[in-house]
Amino acid sequence: MLRLAILAAALALPGAHLRAQSLDYELFKSSVEPMFLKKRGDHVRCYVCHAERSNNAFRLEKLAKGATAWTEEQSRRNFETVSRLVVPGDPAKSLLLLQPLAPEAGGNAYHTGGRQFASKDDPDWKTLARWVGGRPR
Repeated sequence: MLRLAILAAALALPGAHLRAQSLDYELFKSSVEPMFLKKRGDHVRCYVCHAERSNNAFRLEKLAKGATAWTEEQSRRNFETVSRLVVPGDPAKSLLLLQPLAPEAGGNAYHTGGRQFASKDDPDWKTLARWVGGRPR
């Protein structure tokens, strides 16, 4: 009976449901992580602000001089960092999708990096949402 009460209490804690769902590392590495290095219109790459200069929870691994991609170890660390910015199964509550999304499209009003995504119809935004939502490729 005590075990059942402890289990019920643990499941009631905020975020407990997150542990039940998992994010796809391979999809992250092949489709999400490259977005952080991608030039988007007149915006700087996410990496520019979210590597060494970052003073928030979204801090990417520093690329080695001359490198165009992260090592496997760095990608795993990026995955761990970025995974903390999402609510698996719920893109609408995930900071990774809300911060760079225009407010008129449902994003947060404040993101110093500007509006990387004008709408949820942006193909890259949809890729992020698919990764967070756990939908099949």
